[in-house]
Amino acid sequence: MDLNRKLAILADAAKYDASCASSGTLKRDSVGGRGIGSTEGAGICHSYAPDGRCISLLKILLTNYCVYDCLYCINRVSSNVDRARFRIDEVVQLTLDFYRRNCIEGLFLSSGIIRSPDYTMERVVEVARVLREEHDFRGYIHLKTIPEASEELLARAGRYADRLSINVELPTVEGLQVLAPEKDGQAIRRSMARLRIHIDDAKAGATPPPATSQPRVAPKRARAPRFAPAGQSTQMIVGADASDDRSILTTSATLYGAYQLRRVYYSAFSPIPDAARGLPLTAPPLVREHRLYQADWLMRFYGFAHDEIVGASDGMLALDIDPKLAWALAHRERFPVDLNRAPREMLLRVPGLGVTSVKRLLEARRTRTLRVDDLSRLKVPLKNVLPFISVPGAARNGLDDADLAARLRPPPVQRSLFDLPLPHG
Repeated sequence: MDLNRKLAILADAAKYDASCASSGTLKRDSVGGRGIGSTEGAGICHSYAPDGRCISLLKILLTNYCVYDCLYCINRVSSNVDRARFRIDEVVQLTLDFYRRNCIEGLFLSSGIIRSPDYTMERVVEVARVLREEHDFRGYIHLKTIPEASEELLARAGRYADRLSINVELPTVEGLQVLAPEKDGQAIRRSMARLRIHIDDAKAGATPPPATSQPRVAPKRARAPRFAPAGQSTQMIVGADASDDRSILTTSATLYGAYQLRRVYYSAFSPIPDAARGLPLTAPPLVREHRLYQADWLMRFYGFAHDEIVGASDGMLALDIDPKLAWALAHRERFPVDLNRAPREMLLRVPGLGVTSVKRLLEARRTRTLRVDDLSRLKVPLKNVLPFISVPGAARNGLDDADLAARLRPPPVQRSLFDLPLPHG
């Protein structure tokens, strides 16, 4: 099979993995003619870092062969799909060629399981090693690690990769047992714990010790060990089992707390050919995935606890409004918030106020009393914010109006012909 055909198959097979982002790692470049690649420049592709930069990564599988038979996976052993497998040197050459043509900034490499977890992980790590040590590649590398792989291989992966990720696959252990009985949920979490220990040790090693030196001699210290400086992440499939949004967020909160993950990614289940009878026939609405990301943001940056975000008795997030607005409407007794006196924690709960807006408000109110006219200058969306705040110069807020939710709900969008799925055949 020629290289172009392999690339077509294995890039397409990688599209189901959502945990593909580039952020938070060490700054490296090839200025001065040393090495190749950079982790700083802006790319031309489709992944976005939290700071808004557009990042391009070559996103492929080493192979879509897999000895496992996970019911939700198109690459499972019983699936009737075209199979392909890259050699190590082919992945290395593709990465370097695409980088030199300014198509990518880094590599996202995952793989199906061939022969054994250790056999597969060894080849994934070898790709990263060759890029780093033999070609001095300084771009971003994200490796998808295999939970059952040995401790030594996981440790080696962290020396070459910027970020490592291990997919928990499904929100609950019960769901994993039903849809992927060959996978061990406890092994996944043990591997996450090992990665956290390595990452924590590397951070501790990077902390400067107290400076002690002889007179006129600058203190010296060994370079800190490098281990996955962009941390670890994971992915959960949404809608393949019966897990509600409350249980999904509970699992995410546990993972963040126990393993200090950088990100939990949510991937809406996509129906696959020849699917098992236990799987849904249709995909969940994509807006559900979007609401889960919004709720995840509330936990990570806005001080919300996972158990206060989902208020509905069915355990699901509202699809027609974002979770922050839904919480505010369900807790009107906490509002209006005095914009000039409220602490940062409460300002972050006001619909329409983001982290940056709150920072600007806190800085501005140190020098003067904020009035309603100041909000526009600070780029605060008045329509969303005014019902939930009190500030000099503001008219009646309408917090108790019965139609408040309807007024703040985004208007329906008329879909065009080009938004509709094309008919089959």
